[in-house]
Amino acid sequence: MKAIFRNTFIIIFGSAIMYACGKETTKSSPQPEPQPVQKEQPAASSGKYKKGDQVPNETVCMVNNAYMGKKQMEVPFDGKIYYGCCEMCVEKIPNDQSVREAVDPLSGKKVDKANAYIVMISDEGEVAYFENEENYKKFLAQNS
Repeated sequence: MKAIFRNTFIIIFGSAIMYACGKETTKSSPQPEPQPVQKEQPAASSGKYKKGDQVPNETVCMVNNAYMGKKQMEVPFDGKIYYGCCEMCVEKIPNDQSVREAVDPLSGKKVDKANAYIVMISDEGEVAYFENEENYKKFLAQNS
């Protein structure tokens, strides 16, 4: 009987110590500070394209209107393919018509970004959307 009492006491005492040792306390283990999520930045300095060049649609984030230097995530919508650089863009494209359209700098007409002639217009990777290559060439001639 004495042995059963002693063994039970040892098991309970040992369990209590193991439980206490395994429990984390906020004072002894500081929590790491959350790191801000960085959005992918335009890659205009990649050297492949420069200001004034047409860039492939798939390398442009159509929400941020920026050349990104590599293929972006495809976002199929209404039988067309749009491109975004992150999950926020992928969610926004089908839900916000304004990010699927741009204004042609020459004609002032609305252009569907999925069908546009896209040109890099700054060294930082900003792009403009034209109805076609002819509009871009006319725009260059008027603004040179």
